[in-house]
Amino acid sequence: MKNSKWFIFSFLATLLIISSIPLSLYLTAPDNTEQTELDIALNQFSSYEELKTFLETTPQGSYYTLDARGEQLKSNDAMAIPESPAPTSSEAASSDYSKTNIQVEGVDEADIVKTDGEYIYIVSGGNVTIVKAYPPEEAKVVSKISLNGSIMGIFINGDKLAIFHNEYTVYPLYDGVEVRESSSSAEEKPENTTADEAPGVPEPITYEPPTTSIKVYDISDKENPVLTRDFSIDGNYFSSRMIGDYVYVVATMYTFFTETDIALPRIQSNNETEVIPATDIYYCNLSDSSYSFTTIVALNIQNDSQEPTHETIVLGGTSTIYVSQNNIYLTFTHYSWQEDETTKTTIQRIKIEQQTITFEATGEVLGYVLDQFLMDEHNGYFRIATTVNNRRTFAEEATSKNNVYVLDMNLNVVGKLEDLAPGEQIYSARFMGDRCYLVTYRQIDPFFVIDVANPTEPKVLGYLKIPGFSGYLHPYDENHIIGIGKQDSNVKLSLFDVTDVTAPRETAKYIVEADYSDSPVLYDHKAFLFDKPKQLLAIPVSTNIFGIRDRNSGYWQGAYIFDISLEQGFTFEGEITHQNVADQFEYDCSVKRILYIGDVLYTISGMKVKMNNLETLAEINEVELS
Repeated sequence: MKNSKWFIFSFLATLLIISSIPLSLYLTAPDNTEQTELDIALNQFSSYEELKTFLETTPQGSYYTLDARGEQLKSNDAMAIPESPAPTSSEAASSDYSKTNIQVEGVDEADIVKTDGEYIYIVSGGNVTIVKAYPPEEAKVVSKISLNGSIMGIFINGDKLAIFHNEYTVYPLYDGVEVRESSSSAEEKPENTTADEAPGVPEPITYEPPTTSIKVYDISDKENPVLTRDFSIDGNYFSSRMIGDYVYVVATMYTFFTETDIALPRIQSNNETEVIPATDIYYCNLSDSSYSFTTIVALNIQNDSQEPTHETIVLGGTSTIYVSQNNIYLTFTHYSWQEDETTKTTIQRIKIEQQTITFEATGEVLGYVLDQFLMDEHNGYFRIATTVNNRRTFAEEATSKNNVYVLDMNLNVVGKLEDLAPGEQIYSARFMGDRCYLVTYRQIDPFFVIDVANPTEPKVLGYLKIPGFSGYLHPYDENHIIGIGKQDSNVKLSLFDVTDVTAPRETAKYIVEADYSDSPVLYDHKAFLFDKPKQLLAIPVSTNIFGIRDRNSGYWQGAYIFDISLEQGFTFEGEITHQNVADQFEYDCSVKRILYIGDVLYTISGMKVKMNNLETLAEINEVELS
């Protein structure tokens, strides 16, 4: 029997190259034509038949049909479907320890490493390893939780540990049940009949969609974690957040048919499985090139007796997420493949209040969104920065431009700054109160300071052109920004002074010199460690070098440790590596996270945890994870 294949839509933005451009060319006159009023009201399917008709008749929609054994029968899309593929009460704990680098205060983000000031919880392969880490002289592995599938991240909340993981299995999709066209719920087969004997009941197909599971463990006894809750939802894990005691997780499942029936997403809790009825599913009357069931789950990590709540909506391919204290914003982009048509991004605002999940508003802006840092909520407004790439004929060069939009809570655009830096695209952004800091790139790094204090009139206050680009921006204080990026194929650290908003300056920089150097911070902000009072900045770095710092040649990976201050800029303090063999790439030895507890610096790879003195970087101890 063959497994079904899944269609995964991807878009590759073209990198363009230009020379230095004066400000007058960075800011072209915006098109004063108002956007057409959107008819994107949120609806709920009245029946299973309406859901089926919506997916079958949508002008651009893609759907896939599986026969009873899971083989693809047809698709109305010409493309092939590719394969689917973290406070302790212990007296030993330190009250001074680093947290996960997050975007919004009070909104925690799942990560592969968490600490509570005494223990470190580490995702490595299919395991979550609990390490007694402080004091470092007593460091040891105390227990290990092993799971099937891919562990996507963890949360720590007091004596509770939440683990998110995807599972991919093959067994009957509806074991003993069928989904009929006339019903949105599953019905049991007649007793004492097989699939072949039951009239109108197809043999169960063998393809099982991916499943996102949330497992909650009681870790009050660190040596013996106890599973207290096991909840799962059909679909791939997309993202999650934790606010107070509530964990919110988003999972997406592409829509497909089993012969004539739609495979509806299911939830499983306490060993009971329930198919989500079509009448519980929402949608917007927007057509897209593909659809997925996007489910948001709210789960109380501390109260195992409180049932999780969930809501599902049919969306296009979910691309980015931003979460404030009160709202989840999901974006999905409609990429245009037609000449002279423009890419657009639809935004869905979902209100969250403990276990209550409410779809509140839908909006749309021009362009696509690079990552979560291009979005922000402030004083009742949602701000978003986008890049527009317009398709041209082969005889013409594609052009790009960038926009900043301000939307109200109904997701209506109330202010906009369009056509910013034509011919370039956004590489990073950071909203901080009434300011937006934006980096676009082709050959130089235009660092923009944008005023968004007046929601209806965002405007550029000043800009700076320097070589390279910054792929991640992080606040140092209200008048200074740290940038991590690249210049001439090497990692570059920048410190920007924006005290004079009309004339921002780069006051300090450090380049990781090599033939080529890189850092995961450029695509994963959780790998970034910064503590202003300690004047500490640390990032994982890899280098391909030839004769650099007394090394003959080859590959190196580890942690770079800096002292950072406004007076001295970046001062390189030293490096820590987990490599066993010099000049050779060892994936499991790559340092992925750096944290501190008290006066100890911890570097974590898939193989070990190293402990070094935070001041001298002298090695104290190490613990093997395998």
